[in-house]
Amino acid sequence: MHALRATRSWARFKRNIPLLAMFIPVVAFYLIFRYAPMFGYIIAFKQYTFANGVFGSPWVGLKWFELIVNDPFTLKIIWNTFFLSLLNIVVGFPFPILIALMLNEVRNMLFKKSVQTLVYLPHFFSWVIIGGIFITLFSQESGIVNKIITLFRDEPVPFLYQANTWISIYVGSGIWKEAGFSAIIYLAALTSIDPTLYEAASVDGAGKFRKIWHITLPGIRPTIFLLLILSMGNIMEVGFDHVYVLQNNVVYSSSEVLSTYIYKIGLLGAQFSRSTALGLFEALVGFILVVTANRVARRFNQSLW
Repeated sequence: MHALRATRSWARFKRNIPLLAMFIPVVAFYLIFRYAPMFGYIIAFKQYTFANGVFGSPWVGLKWFELIVNDPFTLKIIWNTFFLSLLNIVVGFPFPILIALMLNEVRNMLFKKSVQTLVYLPHFFSWVIIGGIFITLFSQESGIVNKIITLFRDEPVPFLYQANTWISIYVGSGIWKEAGFSAIIYLAALTSIDPTLYEAASVDGAGKFRKIWHITLPGIRPTIFLLLILSMGNIMEVGFDHVYVLQNNVVYSSSEVLSTYIYKIGLLGAQFSRSTALGLFEALVGFILVVTANRVARRFNQSLW
């Protein structure tokens, strides 16, 4: 009996060799670029120097974590990171859903494909290009928006040099770049909804908004919860490129986040242990937020585990 099971298992394994071979690059990627670098977190508990190396550097315990907690500027940076990322989620998360719902209602395929192409296109631009576009638009001296504003008032508006307007530009540029591409997931989820539900709703006299509220949104609710839980894990990972290309010294206190601060003290300042401690702190907070979001989603029977 055991020999028969072993033979069947071996035959099944041989049939799946091509699929397993295709999976090898994925496993190698995560092992090399995700799990292997985690070994480097050890220097968060050491006074690391190039001369002594990872094993030769002296242990300092929780010194760098105590510094994070006791340094008001570091706490301010953590707050900036949390605030900007939370704002991205609260303001930006509904936009892909709205785009998908609107595109789903379009019946003219030529118009639909044209709009899809236009809203997807910014995703393929680098943040350097996106930053250049928004700086060109909102620059105080030569920006197109201020050129129009000065037609009606004497002084231009320093959009990039005021905390409130800088944050608005930061959030808006993120939505413009990623909302269209993220809508692909929701459009795919919409295809799984049974069309007969809409037909039955039409017979009952339901309008467009009733159908969206009672059929479409419940139909994609698992996808919404899934993406929300995953986005919570990245709440402390405000994109480095996004902030760095828009950042300037005037709004430094409001725009400095963990990713840019780690770059400056780690790579430019050679404070490797301190920057690693910040990275580990960031990862732990993300893990806690994912677990918390999953527990909340479990109340709605939409959890990942």
